[in-house]
Amino acid sequence: MKLSIIIPCFNEEKTVEVIIEKIHQNYKDEKEIIVIDDFSSDQSKNILEKLLNKKKIDHLLINEKNFGKGYCLRKGIQKSTGEIILFQDADLEYDPVFYNKLVKPISNNHADVVFGTRFMGSEVRRILYFWHSVGNYIITLLSNMFSNLNFTDIENCYKVFNKKIIVNLDLKEDRFGIEPEIVAKIAKIKNIRIYEVSVSYFGRTYLEGKKITWKDGFSAIRCILKYNLFK
Repeated sequence: MKLSIIIPCFNEEKTVEVIIEKIHQNYKDEKEIIVIDDFSSDQSKNILEKLLNKKKIDHLLINEKNFGKGYCLRKGIQKSTGEIILFQDADLEYDPVFYNKLVKPISNNHADVVFGTRFMGSEVRRILYFWHSVGNYIITLLSNMFSNLNFTDIENCYKVFNKKIIVNLDLKEDRFGIEPEIVAKIAKIKNIRIYEVSVSYFGRTYLEGKKITWKDGFSAIRCILKYNLFK
């Protein structure tokens, strides 16, 4: 089964080429790499254009302004041609070494959706901000309460889908709110098979380029309520 890898990119000139190389090193099966540059102000766009010319990536979509992660993912889904879709951040917080582990439950027809998790199993995890971990726990707990699912890490970058599932979700959120929106909408699908897979996490500090803030936490709560209760 062909894997479509969708990568939103905003000001990741230091890491985006490295992550593309890691994908090629770690996943040898049929794939396409779709990168969406979200109006970067650094050299990301130029680097990506060179990678496109070298055929290191298959599709490069350029946003005319900064829309956000959710918008980029939706554009990537529309462009994808693979039977399986995987989300990848353009930084180095999540390692493509886990692709085979993430994809296997779907390719073996055991799952329809697979999420990565930083909080289950024995993989490596960088120690960073206490209040971020509290926020992740609260957001995941609240999402589980409304969706009646038992995720451990809904904000994890790695989300993998049978394409038939993700294309029918009618996603709306432009920014990080797409994470709880996805959970709320897959929870409403009857007989869906959802798995979690433990992955390593090499988190960044804000000085190293981390972008999510406390405002995104409040937005996540808004989306949990909105898409579980009203959509």
